[in-house]
Amino acid sequence: MDAVINSRRPLTGTKPTGRHPQKALSASFLRSAPPGKHADGNGLYLFVQPTGTRSWIQRLVIRGRRRELGLGALALVPLAEAREKALSNRKLAREGGDPMAEKRRTQGIPTFAEAASLVLEQKQAGWRSRDHAREWLSSLRRYAFPRIGKVPISEVSSADVLEILTPIWHRKADTARRVRHRMRAVLEWAVAMEYRIDNPCDRIGPVLGVQKHVAQHMKALPHRQVAAAIEAVRGSTALPAAKLAFEFLVLTAARWGEVRWAEWAEIDRSGRVWTIPARRMKTNRQHRVPLCGRALEILEEAEALGDGDRSLVFTHRGGKPLDPHQLRWMVRELGIAAVPHGFRSSFRDWAGEETDHPREVIEAALAHVVRNRVEAAYARSDLFERRRVLMDDWSRYLAQGSGNVVEPAE
Repeated sequence: MDAVINSRRPLTGTKPTGRHPQKALSASFLRSAPPGKHADGNGLYLFVQPTGTRSWIQRLVIRGRRRELGLGALALVPLAEAREKALSNRKLAREGGDPMAEKRRTQGIPTFAEAASLVLEQKQAGWRSRDHAREWLSSLRRYAFPRIGKVPISEVSSADVLEILTPIWHRKADTARRVRHRMRAVLEWAVAMEYRIDNPCDRIGPVLGVQKHVAQHMKALPHRQVAAAIEAVRGSTALPAAKLAFEFLVLTAARWGEVRWAEWAEIDRSGRVWTIPARRMKTNRQHRVPLCGRALEILEEAEALGDGDRSLVFTHRGGKPLDPHQLRWMVRELGIAAVPHGFRSSFRDWAGEETDHPREVIEAALAHVVRNRVEAAYARSDLFERRRVLMDDWSRYLAQGSGNVVEPAE
């Protein structure tokens, strides 16, 4: 199979000087040629390695870049055939084409669905969320695959993309943007692999039109109603592990993904600290969470639910992680007008309106990144002990709201 040889070594052997040769090599020379690269014409060279292996390569300028293409071994490709290939490639390159791209197009071109799987496999290694890969592919399966899933990636057109996006562009604006972004990533991979020369997602903006973007904040409760929400969850028939995970999430002001994948190895109960590794943080930084007395009680209750042979804190059915939508379903069934992530907003409003804790301490408790570069350069401390006081105050506030006054842990 033809290959691209990205060699920057200078040509050795019978490299021509002055006028380029035409059919300079002979059949007898091919058998006795010394190691090096020996020119024949039209950029064609016989490449003889020190081991004696002989093969054909061609040096061309393709779209402004100097490339070396492998044309096969001498034992398989005779001189006449190598010359014919070299001439054809040179003509194509002079017309602005790419011989390697043409070769790939004659071989197995993946469908859009096959290309999407390859792109996902490459991308997901760098993603923190274990659920993002499933959501990424699910949106393409729902909206893109019915139209272009079985279409060769080289044949997907802007008309195809428009037919997929037009029905949802204004009706489901956020979903449409995500689908367009993911289709574009798959098609950009095809461009990089030289299966096509353009990305049809880049030409459809003016046709789709401007979306009426309305910022929608996460649904959150006023902080005075959070204690009642906790009481409603405690008294419900939901999964015991889900009820504990919900209260732990509220008390720590953590994100649901951080709580859902919390591991016992991250918990230091004697030091009253939960250390979340950088790989699971949105900021890609390790984050220490001070644990109040009630949070420690929740951990004890969660431990009592398990079988003692598991790594995750909040599980069900023999150590399986909770469903990614478990808390959202639970609060919706209970009529709580909020989403799990919204309880971080409730905490932020309480801390800003009802306490004298400094803003930087509150932001550190939420694991927010300092945006100002100068300020960030000096913000070396994570303000852990000051955050401990803040989280203990939050726990007492919630307990008083529910009628259960608790003392901070020793």
